[in-house]
Amino acid sequence: MFFERPGGGERAILVHLDGQDPEAREDPQEFQELALSAGADTVAFVSVSRTQPTARYLIGSGKVEELQQRVKAEQAELVIFNHTLTPSQERNLERAFECRVLDRTGLILDIFAQRARTHEGKLQVELAQLEHMSTRLVRGWTHLERQKGGIGLRGPGETQLETDRRLLRVRIRQIKQKLEKVRGQREQARRGRKRADIPSVSLVGYTNAGKSTLFNALTSSDVYAANQLFATLDPTLRRLELDDLGPVVLADTVGFIRHLPHKLVEAFRATLEESSNADLLLHVIDAHEPERMAQMEQVMAVLGEIGAEGLPMLEVYNKLDLLDGMEPQLQRDAEGKPQRVWLSARDGRGLDLLRQAIAELLGDDLFVGTLQLPQQLGRLRSQFFAMGAVLSEGHDEAGSSLLEVRLPRVELHRLVSRAGLQPNEFLEQHTLQ
Repeated sequence: MFFERPGGGERAILVHLDGQDPEAREDPQEFQELALSAGADTVAFVSVSRTQPTARYLIGSGKVEELQQRVKAEQAELVIFNHTLTPSQERNLERAFECRVLDRTGLILDIFAQRARTHEGKLQVELAQLEHMSTRLVRGWTHLERQKGGIGLRGPGETQLETDRRLLRVRIRQIKQKLEKVRGQREQARRGRKRADIPSVSLVGYTNAGKSTLFNALTSSDVYAANQLFATLDPTLRRLELDDLGPVVLADTVGFIRHLPHKLVEAFRATLEESSNADLLLHVIDAHEPERMAQMEQVMAVLGEIGAEGLPMLEVYNKLDLLDGMEPQLQRDAEGKPQRVWLSARDGRGLDLLRQAIAELLGDDLFVGTLQLPQQLGRLRSQFFAMGAVLSEGHDEAGSSLLEVRLPRVELHRLVSRAGLQPNEFLEQHTLQ
């Protein structure tokens, strides 16, 4: 009800502040790509050199007058700032330009609103939009009198404003309750996978690094993939079969971006928990991107916010097809463990190396093999079944059970020890080659 969008692309002027602080500075090229992803028709790009933002307009009054003339000359319907604006700055600028003004957070929220497909995704976007809008409600009632108050002086705007705020609070509470339910369902599904001992692998990375293309190439899926920011919003899970390891669950998640609004991190916490609860993170990196080191730092910062920075991670350098003279390769650390894989998701080169690296990292502490259990070890056999560790069962001529099992070595040793056997001796005697 709040977020009706116009049919065509809106004529927009983009305003970028070029300050001295490298931490606060935004990428102008990324800003233009965001506007393009939102469907804006950019008619002008204005770079403002300013170290100290002003409280009234963020930019200086002289630049505001210059932009006023530009808005009229270009017949712009929208001015987008590549920075966060306070509600008062947004109102002051709208009054000056006589058109809508949007900041970076509002722009990202708009893209998210367009891309959400599932019920959960739409709820998460609506929550972030409502929380962002709750501080900007006054703007909608400037046509009504809003006086200082007092007996006999209260205008209808104040009453309407309070009604809207109350309705917003009610709706926000309802959405949070629904998302809490979704969170519980996800947690239940994760517990089920854990009981079945199916490892989970989550794709994380900067937006437009090629996560969805890689996801499709690995799982033969048809998840929407495009060369644009935030092409993927709703998380997708697929089963992936790996040699010598068996099935794993692969999750494609929303991409991260520099200074990702905190409201979005909070709203998408249920989705991002797929990453924070994964057994392995695949950090997909655009190998062709000049700013890839800064992008990697941003991804690690968001992972820190959701408590996933300490999880096992494999770096996947994608888009090898855009680099001259580079061949797919698997690089290892000093201990011989896979550390990074160079590949091209688009043409499939290096995917075999990625599968090998995932199997090595997840299979390090995993036992996959066939055990020959005589009838006197029937209780141990039933414990393997109770754990969901048995992939298949057969029998030999002597009546022994031939169990193809898959479970963590620590669990295998614990079960064998509780049966009164020595784990190493047991494996030597009962494992079929």
